[in-house]
Amino acid sequence: MDDQRQEAPMTALKPDPIGRTALAVEITNRLRQMILEGQLQPGEKINEKALTEQFGVSRTPLREALKVLAAEGLLDLIPHRGAVITRQSEAELAEVFCVLAALEGLAGELAAESAGDDTLDEIAEMTHALRRTYEEADRPTYFRINQAIHRAILAAAGNETLLRSHELLAFRVQRARYQANLTPERWCAAVEEHEAILDALRARDSDRTGRLMKDHLLRKFASIRAKG
Repeated sequence: MDDQRQEAPMTALKPDPIGRTALAVEITNRLRQMILEGQLQPGEKINEKALTEQFGVSRTPLREALKVLAAEGLLDLIPHRGAVITRQSEAELAEVFCVLAALEGLAGELAAESAGDDTLDEIAEMTHALRRTYEEADRPTYFRINQAIHRAILAAAGNETLLRSHELLAFRVQRARYQANLTPERWCAAVEEHEAILDALRARDSDRTGRLMKDHLLRKFASIRAKG
């Protein structure tokens, strides 16, 4: 009985790592959205004190979030200076988009050949949801669904090397991709491109799917370059 009474306080004093992890994830998501939407500009230094006050947290989960976003390429952790929002040159974006377009084109070809009907149904459902978010002018939700569609097509390609190579590069241009559909005209065109990709996937037309996927990425970069 004495042993049982002594164990209870020890259990009560155990840390709660799940809670801390969830907090860091929430801060990461909120900061990522601020960067993607341009609330934090390229070259701007992160004001840790201001953000801890804004979010009502300590610096520990904030710094965990900064490490994640640095790994994604959205900011740089500079010794003796802190975290700074990453600047990207047009030349760097051109290089990355060129390779990403080739990878997504290949993914489209492979997915058209090997994706299961259930997977195509899921992509179709997301594509219809994409149209609704455009009509509702809900850019954050549109971006999340858009990314999910691309991930689903990449996964359906069934090529792990392709998936990993794409993931490494995609982080480097996610801010640019988010801001690519700023004009109503380009946003509408992007939705129509996704609908054409779905039609090609449904038809099991690998050549057309690959071409549409590649052109979709290249048009996205063209809109970024025109905006800049």
